[in-house]
Amino acid sequence: MFYFLTPQHIELIILIINFMLSIGIIFLERKSPQSTLAWLLALWVFPLLGFLFYLFLSQNLTRRKIYRYNTPEEAEYKQLAAESHLYLIERMALNPYLTQYKGDIEFHWNTSHSLYTTNNQVAIYTDGHDKFRALFDAIEKAHTSIHIEYYIIKNDDLGKKFMNLLIKKAQEGVEVRLLFDEMGGRYIPRIRLHQLKKAGGEYGRFFPTKLWPVNIRVNYRDHRKIVVIDGQTAFIGGYNVGNEYLGQNKRMGYWRDTHLQITGYAVYELQRRFFLDWRTSGNDDPIDLEPSIIRQYYPSLPPSLTHRAGSGIQIVSSGPDEVFQTIKQGFIRMIVGAKQSISIQSPYFVLDESVMESLKIALKSGVDVRIMIPNKPDHIFVYWATLAYVGELITCGAKVFIYNNGFLHAKTISVDDAICSVGSCNFDVRSFSLNFESNAFIYDPKIATSLRRIFDRDIEKCLYYDQYHYLHRPGLVKIKESISRLVAPLL
Repeated sequence: MFYFLTPQHIELIILIINFMLSIGIIFLERKSPQSTLAWLLALWVFPLLGFLFYLFLSQNLTRRKIYRYNTPEEAEYKQLAAESHLYLIERMALNPYLTQYKGDIEFHWNTSHSLYTTNNQVAIYTDGHDKFRALFDAIEKAHTSIHIEYYIIKNDDLGKKFMNLLIKKAQEGVEVRLLFDEMGGRYIPRIRLHQLKKAGGEYGRFFPTKLWPVNIRVNYRDHRKIVVIDGQTAFIGGYNVGNEYLGQNKRMGYWRDTHLQITGYAVYELQRRFFLDWRTSGNDDPIDLEPSIIRQYYPSLPPSLTHRAGSGIQIVSSGPDEVFQTIKQGFIRMIVGAKQSISIQSPYFVLDESVMESLKIALKSGVDVRIMIPNKPDHIFVYWATLAYVGELITCGAKVFIYNNGFLHAKTISVDDAICSVGSCNFDVRSFSLNFESNAFIYDPKIATSLRRIFDRDIEKCLYYDQYHYLHRPGLVKIKESISRLVAPLL
């Protein structure tokens, strides 16, 4: 005899499950108050839908589940980095510029062990053709190792050219390691990965599950874009790999992004970041500590106690496994420390209260705050929430520009023509707390000024979204903004 559940039974089961999830969210997951309230609202106003959203979007992580920091090579590197940091602190009093940003440097060292490095040269790319030309040229010239970590790799013309080049270099005997996000890398055909493996290369999926290539976990993605070649040249920024990043997507149009090419001691920090992430893919082999092998990955170890000329850089990473939201808090330090100007570019602008308050404090302190966002959405709810947040800042005096020449995907902030940051981290809750990100925090007036000038140049292709436009927006837009902002902590 079969027993069939009635709709009343199913409803009761869902309510019981939602009650248990609510208890877990409140007492176990330690989410922010805004996120906690948003999830409770979703679970109880839309019981079934809220439960499904929770399965797709929410999951609690702990640091120990993902990373292993107690490896021999990590201990070796940390000792050398600690010696270099102590030397920097001793010498900092002789440099008025560094003294001004000592708090920022110390903050990133104490929260994420990010070493301040010098002797760095930085090239800025704002066009996909230029960026990939430089990247492919650097890969082509690689002699010993190519380490690549991307969120998205498409199986289109650019993606195929990218994979063909990696296979070619692996066949030449260069060590090729490709790490991709499990969701963003679902476009890569298995045959291409097998070809890379057969050629002598290696690949890994960040934080893998047995469901690949069908992964329903939307949160906790590896959003980093890192390339390290021969331990000497590195790339970091906003571009993924695909035709759309060359402006070949008809819906999105021209793709405006920002990416950096770095040579110098900061490359070692990106090398370290890559190896930490590489272990999440199940590749747990330790790095051989023989001097000849170490020199392959870190050609000039230690990162020199003789700090040299060049851009000062800290590579800062954050993720849901961390206690501190270090990139977000680094942004806050920059914002509250601003005296003259702040220029921000981000495709998404969905902030928590701490970042909103820091920007309002800057505005009320007389700082010129300028924000640039795209004119079209690739995530519709995030776009409407973005308009709501920039609108609130407009009423406080912020200048907001809407980019009209395609899609703006750059993630940059430049403060006082003195300090800046470029990387994968958007100005939104997802990047701050739900995804794994990496940014270069750069202490160099020349680079900060260059980013500000790029911002000024982009203004020529923008609509100035002033207070008049914001206050006279259609009623339907106001409704969309209100709903999107309500669920913003879940986005």
